[in-house]
Amino acid sequence: MLSYAPGDSIAHRLDPRSKLAVQAGFAAAALAYTTPVALAALTALAAGIAAASEFPLRRTARSLRYPALLLAAGPLVAALTLGPPWFEPSAAVEPALGSYRVLLVLVVSAAYVRTTPVSESRAAIQRTIPGKAGQLLGVGIALVFRFLPVIRGDLRRIQRASAARLGTERGAVERATTVGVLGLERTFRRADRLSLALQARCFSWGPTLPALSLSRRDLPALALAAGLALSALLRGARAVGLL
Repeated sequence: MLSYAPGDSIAHRLDPRSKLAVQAGFAAAALAYTTPVALAALTALAAGIAAASEFPLRRTARSLRYPALLLAAGPLVAALTLGPPWFEPSAAVEPALGSYRVLLVLVVSAAYVRTTPVSESRAAIQRTIPGKAGQLLGVGIALVFRFLPVIRGDLRRIQRASAARLGTERGAVERATTVGVLGLERTFRRADRLSLALQARCFSWGPTLPALSLSRRDLPALALAAGLALSALLRGARAVGLL
């Protein structure tokens, strides 16, 4: 699973707020533009962001394989019909374009996760959104980023233990049920231990967060984010007839 990796890439040196702005702008543009030409341009941009983050494509592809499979299933299901000809390729075009847009957004999000420490993500959220709402979102993001890899590791250990006990000889439904039940049980256990650990360490809603500062190197990223957001806004305005 993707997680933060220290480095000295262009993306590593950016302020997390500018990277969040690029993510938001890219997602808005991906939702607004649905043509193959626009998606080709967004693909090139996503490739540039990946290059600026210097993350290994093979590892990223492996981490995104399950979301990619789910996204690929949508167009296939949309093309199926209840009667002859049983499969209509034209019906899969729009869902396929939609799935591809989501996949591009996931790639950009993976670049952010790899280049941004959890503490900086929390600081960026809390300093962008004031009050308790920002604190709640900051804590939530920090816990999710730290908790998901642990849960993923637990599921892998459960799968290996099941395979060692000839669990692979059972049916797919039984295997999935076993892993799911044991995974939920272990997740709830870890959640209880996390709650106790937070209380024992006098968890604070207002900890000392790392210092953040926008610099000149963030200007291109902010300009890109603004351009993407403005382009998406203009596209939406044209779609509803305001322009």
